[in-house]
Amino acid sequence: MCKLRFLITLVVLAVGAVISEHTLAQHRYQVGICDWMVLKRQKIGEFKLAKDLGCDGLELDMGGLGNRNSFDSKLRDPKMVELFNRTADSLEIKVGAVAMSGFYGQSLVEKESFRWLVRDCLNTLEAMGATIAFLPLGGCGNWTDSISLRQEIVWRLHEVGEMAKVRGMVIGIDTPLDAEGNIKLLDEIGSDGIKIFYKFQTALENKRDIPSEIIKLGNLRICAIHASNTDGVWLRYDKAVKMKKIKKTLDKINWSGWLFVERSRDINQVHDVNKNYGENVKYLKEILQ
Repeated sequence: MCKLRFLITLVVLAVGAVISEHTLAQHRYQVGICDWMVLKRQKIGEFKLAKDLGCDGLELDMGGLGNRNSFDSKLRDPKMVELFNRTADSLEIKVGAVAMSGFYGQSLVEKESFRWLVRDCLNTLEAMGATIAFLPLGGCGNWTDSISLRQEIVWRLHEVGEMAKVRGMVIGIDTPLDAEGNIKLLDEIGSDGIKIFYKFQTALENKRDIPSEIIKLGNLRICAIHASNTDGVWLRYDKAVKMKKIKKTLDKINWSGWLFVERSRDINQVHDVNKNYGENVKYLKEILQ
């Protein structure tokens, strides 16, 4: 009888340990989608879609930018903010980050309104209860080879970084630099309000090893992750994205936070939002949670 009780106790402890580890993983790693990539940019239906796809939340975009001096955003309207928050809460879907994807095609150094644009994003973060902004530098041209352009980018990023810092927020940047280059850039910027929004696709396109890059950057420099490659195959079948190894690396550096699916669509059914993003979210949660 004593042996039976002992065995039962061991089983209960083992099950409890597994459940605790699973719960910890759910809190450590949260998975979402980018609303502009699933054709739901600032549409109220993005929360229901995120729920249906099994997400913990989403990355909401500020809206189109183009040649304008302001984002095409609905979220300056308090009524729209209330509707978005109410819908998100009812579905238990969080806003993990707010993106300024318009800067994929527009240059940060050519926008005289850059402070206003960033302040608009920070206001939206506050309204949606989030603290991480995404700012790609893709529209800045070949700034890595131009001393004057780099200096201007560094100055502007310091300015907006300090704006974010005083509000308890952070702006995550996506650059073409390797880990050492990003560390040097962050040192030049000199603001705790600027970190790296790490992107698998950028690393792979530049033939870099993701786990090695993550180790070098460390957990304090990475504020969030775009966990997808360019379109071709789903993450599950992408041999370039060694997700199990990446997860072990993130565990090793004790990183926690949001991972968002941006691409990695099956090239043969690229327009099937539910299938592509549903499969990628499912796979990430299998590995991470």
